[in-house]
Amino acid sequence: MRTKWVTLLTKSNINNRGYNKYLKMEGDITISIDMDKYNQDAAWDGLKGYITNTDLTKDEIIENYGHLWKIEKAFRISKHDLKIRPIYHRLQKRIEAHITINFVAYKIYKELERQLKIKKASISTEKAIDIAKTIYQIKARINDKIITHTLLLTDEQKYLAQLFNFG
Repeated sequence: MRTKWVTLLTKSNINNRGYNKYLKMEGDITISIDMDKYNQDAAWDGLKGYITNTDLTKDEIIENYGHLWKIEKAFRISKHDLKIRPIYHRLQKRIEAHITINFVAYKIYKELERQLKIKKASISTEKAIDIAKTIYQIKARINDKIITHTLLLTDEQKYLAQLFNFG
């Protein structure tokens, strides 16, 4: 048995985001649900499909897909924590340099994350970076001697210096 749902659509039913704000409605419009398409989609509920061009086995594909969150996390870290934004280059060397800098920044981030975990630190990687941004070092020349001093003014800065044995 086929059920047909019909509703009256008015301008008040449409939000003003995106292209909808440019719609002009004249007269009454009815919208119905295509139950055949609905039932076709329902047949796939709970199933997941993969399309690939690789020679991996189905088990390897599924395992690799399970690691996708790591790649997504890396991109999130690059964009948010490292604030790496797209920069548009035309020259091959500049493109390669940009990718290399991004990769190195990410590797340093991951090493900091690893070191904080080893040291059982009570701060996150993001917090450690924020603290490090506030630490300054001064150099003064007295006669012919250069004196270097790291300014550790807050408890957080002192904690980070103690963790990594600097200052």
